[in-house]
Amino acid sequence: MRDPQLEQVLQLLRAELHEGDSWVGQLYVESLANVLAVNLLREYSTANPRVAVYEGGLGDRKIMQISDYIHAHLDQSIKLADLAEVAGISQFHFSRLFKQSMGITPYQYLIQQRVEQARQLLPLTKRAIAEIALQCGFNSQSHFTKHFKDATGMTPNNYRKN
Repeated sequence: MRDPQLEQVLQLLRAELHEGDSWVGQLYVESLANVLAVNLLREYSTANPRVAVYEGGLGDRKIMQISDYIHAHLDQSIKLADLAEVAGISQFHFSRLFKQSMGITPYQYLIQQRVEQARQLLPLTKRAIAEIALQCGFNSQSHFTKHFKDATGMTPNNYRKN
């Protein structure tokens, strides 16, 4: 029996592990591992676990605490466990509630915030793009350029020139 969803998650996890994007990808790997665990439990578990139900997503106060934490540690490795600890809930519930509240995953939000910081820095400084990438928490200029171009439609160098 084949499970296309399970295969897709495993392929994404394998690709991320083989690319070796250092600490930037840790949050992504942790998120994929959580998705994998939830998928296995949901589809193949015979037990009916009792899980606390959180409705309505994260409150505004928790979102602000998480956002403040991310901004204070943007240049460092931020793990899903760190963010869940700030929220005071399990990683699984944090991921689900964060996406319910924000409309995107914690990893997507982290990348979005790093790109936004870079957008602010690029026109204000003549520092090398590689330095700005590291300051914003990306592990390399190429990783930064990929995410920056995905978000803005242009490379950091072109963005700086405009």
